[in-house]
Amino acid sequence: MNALDPSSFGPKKARVEIIPLIDVIFFLLATFVLFTLSLSKIGAIDVPFPISTPQPGVDRTAYIQASADGTFYWKQGQAGVPEMITANELGPRLQYYKNNDMSPRVFVRGDDKAKYGPTIAIFDEALKAGITQVSIETVPSQTGR
Repeated sequence: MNALDPSSFGPKKARVEIIPLIDVIFFLLATFVLFTLSLSKIGAIDVPFPISTPQPGVDRTAYIQASADGTFYWKQGQAGVPEMITANELGPRLQYYKNNDMSPRVFVRGDDKAKYGPTIAIFDEALKAGITQVSIETVPSQTGR
């Protein structure tokens, strides 16, 4: 027997290389994650820009403020006096406003402790009334102002 003869070493054992398998698994995982992320659809509220500015003269804009205790404050015009209303009065008041104003506009604001839900309720009621010009006012204000 020759020392360099391969048959003298005994049976050859098979080896499974695991590092290339790990690379393939990570590649498949990354592909799956990226593909899954591309399937999600992002929903958004369509906001038409710009909202028309009021004509000089009488300001008939409705300013509605949501407060932390769930009540609302209605004010018509910048110089109007705020009036406290309940959630049940909000829908009929907006419907009346829509029927009696040629170009109804609503500015929504909240006090510093207001929750998100009552503010969205104002948007929902304005949409039910058919008012399309609804804006969020970002000026900080005290409750009932």
